[in-house]
Amino acid sequence: MQRTLVILVVGLAPHLVGKHTPHLAKLAKRGGLRPLNTVTPAVTCTAQSTLVTGLLPSGHGIVGNGWFFRDLSEVLLWRQPNQLVHGEKIWDAGKLRNPEFTCAKMFWWYNMYSTADWSATPRPMYPADGRKIPDHYAYPPELHDELDAKLGQFPLFKFWGPLADITSSDWITKSTLHVMETRTPTLTLTYLPHLDYNLQRLGPDLDHPRLQKDLREIDDLCGELIEHADQTGQRVIVVSEYGITKATDAVHINRALREAGLIAVRPEEHGREILDTGASEAFAMADHQIAHIYVKNPDRVAEVAKVVASLDGVESVWGEDGKRANGLDHPRSGELVAVSEADRWFSYYYWLDDDKAPDFARTVDIHRKPGYDPVELFVDPAIKYPKLAAGLKLAKRKLGQRQLLDIISLKDTQLVQGTHGRITDDPNFGPLVISSEPGLLPEAAVDATDFKALVLDHIFT
Repeated sequence: MQRTLVILVVGLAPHLVGKHTPHLAKLAKRGGLRPLNTVTPAVTCTAQSTLVTGLLPSGHGIVGNGWFFRDLSEVLLWRQPNQLVHGEKIWDAGKLRNPEFTCAKMFWWYNMYSTADWSATPRPMYPADGRKIPDHYAYPPELHDELDAKLGQFPLFKFWGPLADITSSDWITKSTLHVMETRTPTLTLTYLPHLDYNLQRLGPDLDHPRLQKDLREIDDLCGELIEHADQTGQRVIVVSEYGITKATDAVHINRALREAGLIAVRPEEHGREILDTGASEAFAMADHQIAHIYVKNPDRVAEVAKVVASLDGVESVWGEDGKRANGLDHPRSGELVAVSEADRWFSYYYWLDDDKAPDFARTVDIHRKPGYDPVELFVDPAIKYPKLAAGLKLAKRKLGQRQLLDIISLKDTQLVQGTHGRITDDPNFGPLVISSEPGLLPEAAVDATDFKALVLDHIFT
């Protein structure tokens, strides 16, 4: 077996590989670079599940970063148990070929209770007093304390939200190097999210100096990993899940469904409204440029499709035939799937009056929001002194006072300058595969469903 390192660099696209990424460019030159034909939706959980199983969403069941759990009548995003992903995983296939095969899965998603030999993934602690404490889950359990002792607390608040930056990717890089040095896995999978943040904040314009800095930062981390792999005789693959394209504004799909009388809400304290998914005739689980639309009564599907198709910014609405043609015909999918135009994305917003928005709407809360919210990457521009405001709230929390960290805007969806989820029109702005082994790459693009086989070829060929 040939040890192999797979580095997932989120948002990396062919047009970004060049003078600002010397280590990645050098790897591409000595090996090869190919576009990746990804899946729909081109989002983290779906794309990663295809990469590790070789199946379309209709096979592995991960139809988005979350979905409507029909038996619970709840939308749940960013779940962690690996059992949600159906199909044979790449590490199980490796063990079947050779029982001595081992795998380290560092921060790829669905990383709890998998059959990988070593793993780590973000997992905050939620004490009963309402705090959210940064932490990670690791297997075997002793790896958790080992990484904390070596690297300090996992920087959760730098992993997502307004403060997200290179810190989290640096921590993941160091933890991956530690596991490779101390465990020598046959296959190491590591996930570096850094580029994703400012590509969504600023858009994919390579002329932006902040983006150039981001590219140099992530390239330096990749350089550390590649150097270690070269010194230990490992093959190297770099892959991305999706490319990010220019965004102009959101499509408020749930507001349109509410205005059509299809959405039900439940009033709570201070007149706030909570989306009542179980009572709604139809609602959308918004996930970047894709929205799963769940319709209670099959006789109303055509009516709902007409409402959604009429919205400015919607490119297409798929029924059963469309879902089947795009590999999304799975019970977890909505009765309809909407795809936005290239420069638009779907908001989860369902309220018609901002005064009635739920209290979590102005916070970073990836679990209670019934859809993805990229505005969480920004501090509300209306807050005059954001660092002071946030600092005061955090100080009061430390003193034992309950404080809502409500610093996210409800109005400024135009802040978001980059988005993803649909297949990019230009492959140069889409995802990619770079390999140190040119002879193992196909002549043309790599299909996401072939990535599992490509990795196994690197190990066993």
